[in-house]
Amino acid sequence: MKRLALPALTVLLLAACATSPLGRQQFLLLPAAEMDQMGVQAYSEMKQEQPTVSGTKEARYVQCVANAITAVVDSDQQWEVTVFKDDSANAFALPGGKIGVHTGLLKVAKNQDQLAAVIGHEVGHVIAQHSNERMSIQYATQTGTQLVAALAGGDSAEKQTLMGLLGVGAQYGVQLPFSRKHEAEADVVGLQLMAEAGFNPEQSVDLWRNMAAAGGSAPPELLSTHPSNETRIQGLQARLPEVRPIYQQARAAGRRPNCG
Repeated sequence: MKRLALPALTVLLLAACATSPLGRQQFLLLPAAEMDQMGVQAYSEMKQEQPTVSGTKEARYVQCVANAITAVVDSDQQWEVTVFKDDSANAFALPGGKIGVHTGLLKVAKNQDQLAAVIGHEVGHVIAQHSNERMSIQYATQTGTQLVAALAGGDSAEKQTLMGLLGVGAQYGVQLPFSRKHEAEADVVGLQLMAEAGFNPEQSVDLWRNMAAAGGSAPPELLSTHPSNETRIQGLQARLPEVRPIYQQARAAGRRPNCG
């Protein structure tokens, strides 16, 4: 039996090998369909438990920006957007094509380009399968099956941890920030998405400066769960020369979002 253990582990590790959109090697154990199912279920619960905004000017505005971003995602995924009535400057995206934006974010993201920077960043986490990566590590080190089962049950520590791994733990008492590696990757993918959609990528730098200024000594929720500092802003600035041509090509092709 011990002789079989190593080959079986090798097969598992080989099956789990994947590559991120930027070429980074990843360890992904969970099927995409299972991640999508968890994202959809978590999103459904959030809509039942938290107040939402629909049919308003701000809801249409958020939908317009999100539609422009997701339209350039290389996938057949259908995306759903919900505006949550919450004063925190926060947003998230989940596997299964689910996007959530808090009304408080609209006070910090001053225009459609800045909102696109946030939504592009969050969609970048989904495209790069960062939740799957974190969940896979949990599977490899703990009893991951118990976490998955916990989503269907009532409130529990396991469920809170699962929501945190998916990226929405702040609302459930467990914050599990994405690593700086994931953050940097989502920044780059988000920049590419917003530029391809016709949003000005220069505004991503202004957005993060607004975020830092809005919180004073206590940064907005988005910053507490998504680390950001001057190094991050410098990273965005360093990538701007790469995405400016993408933005110019998008505008020339007629992609000129007018969301208000």
